[in-house]
Amino acid sequence: MSGPEGAGGAVDAPVISCVGAVIRDARGRIVLVQRGREPGMGLWSVPGGRVEPGESDEAAVVREVVEETGLRVRVLRHVGTVTRAAPGGGTYLIRDYLAEPVGGPADPARDPVAGDDADDARWATRAELASLPLVPGLVDALDGWAVLPEG
Repeated sequence: MSGPEGAGGAVDAPVISCVGAVIRDARGRIVLVQRGREPGMGLWSVPGGRVEPGESDEAAVVREVVEETGLRVRVLRHVGTVTRAAPGGGTYLIRDYLAEPVGGPADPARDPVAGDDADDARWATRAELASLPLVPGLVDALDGWAVLPEG
């Protein structure tokens, strides 16, 4: 993405590669985390974060989900991409993936536990989404990708 033209030519705004996880369980609920840091501090969103240098999207999804919720997941497929403004004039390029909880140290039936930069974590139904302060555009994105939770 190019910024304003200056005497030295185009100024490029940084693009920050990120991933998000739409984690669904057998009951059709999704995992949400309450953001503990900006941007969106206090708002609910799907877990996710920055992709580290040399890391694949799939590895970043698995790592971020464990860090933010304690759940272990299997990445199923890419569902969509969004861009959001980043502090300092950059852009977050967020690739979201559908994932499912898997067994092992983190039982897929257990509740997520907030960790890392999340203040809270929970399973949510479609009806519960309406009562939570969500990051802007979350419901529209989930609906457009046909991954909104049931109920």
